[in-house]
Amino acid sequence: MQSNKLRMAIRATAAAAVLGVSAQAGAISFETGGYETSIYGYARFNASYDFDNDNSLSTRSGSYANLANDSGVDGHFGADAVQSRIGILTTTPQGVKINVEGDFRGAGNTIRLRHAYGEYNGVLMGQTWSNFTSFVGNTSTLDFDSLPGAAGLQSRSAQVRYTSGPLSLSLEQPSGDYFENVGGAGPNQVLNSASSKDSFPAVTARLQDSAGGLSYAAAVLAHQVEYDTGATDDSFIGFATFGSLKMALTDMITIQGSLTYTDGANSYLYRSGDNFGAASAYSNPANADLESVSGYGGQVGAGINLGGGRSINIGYGMVEVDWDDAESDGVVNIGGQSENNSAIMTNYQWTPIENVMMGVEYQFLKRENVDGSDGDGSRILFAGQYNF
Repeated sequence: MQSNKLRMAIRATAAAAVLGVSAQAGAISFETGGYETSIYGYARFNASYDFDNDNSLSTRSGSYANLANDSGVDGHFGADAVQSRIGILTTTPQGVKINVEGDFRGAGNTIRLRHAYGEYNGVLMGQTWSNFTSFVGNTSTLDFDSLPGAAGLQSRSAQVRYTSGPLSLSLEQPSGDYFENVGGAGPNQVLNSASSKDSFPAVTARLQDSAGGLSYAAAVLAHQVEYDTGATDDSFIGFATFGSLKMALTDMITIQGSLTYTDGANSYLYRSGDNFGAASAYSNPANADLESVSGYGGQVGAGINLGGGRSINIGYGMVEVDWDDAESDGVVNIGGQSENNSAIMTNYQWTPIENVMMGVEYQFLKRENVDGSDGDGSRILFAGQYNF
């Protein structure tokens, strides 16, 4: 009985680590012609106050983009409801599961496709969470984008996946950004430019399971980083790996964390660049060869269930990108690239009645650049969420 309680607590906190997952228990369900359908979602209010630079994104999530220095204007308030979402989940009489879901975090607050996939007998096709992702080690935060160093991509990708028990394998749309050595001033970050290309899908494998009071996950990923200008071209295989753990110490307290290492796959090192993935490679000035950039990161946290629908969560996360080889090779204009991003987030959450959550969170974000410049910012977040 105790083992079952611990396992249920771990699964519940793993789901709560991403508040973007609606409570399916509150979904509107019906059956028509043998099709079992649920309509689910939530309305979400987010507000933030930045004591320092304006470091907010949509959903009032903290951003590292404006932390390149401390020269910004202090004191900024903002609020929005774009995290709100709606989804539909259908299971056909033949056992095919179909899920389509969107939120309003798209450009201009337009609807953004999050999930659109079908699944049958362990075979999934469509867009959903990357197989190189796990929420097992995540600490529950009000910040929608959460802590740097979380395991894997922490986002969705188009993919074909096969799952058998705790093991899942996938072929996915890759993400392989690089930093182009162009000389002179101006932005050098190349994201899906005309010269970069994807010739093969990313390949992933993940193992995720639980035993007693412990849940765990581990994954590996390989992808090709490539560019071709028509006159010159080069490519290499980058890889990434992570491990995550969550342990219930008591019925009230859980501890969790994850570690990630990448080499030529920093687009999968969560929140390692200006805000999300850093460059995975750079162009060597001596011979125009692509050279890999490595990185590592991790997070650790604890959750305390106070009873009565109340909880306290505290987490720390950091990522480090190794630009030393690029500096040695004489790559220009990398001084402003982020070398280290870190964050502390602590929050109080309260569920006064079923399907209603309110909370407040304090954050301290810090960024250090290759040239030694840095910036930091303190923030307060407020949230209210109503699930259906």
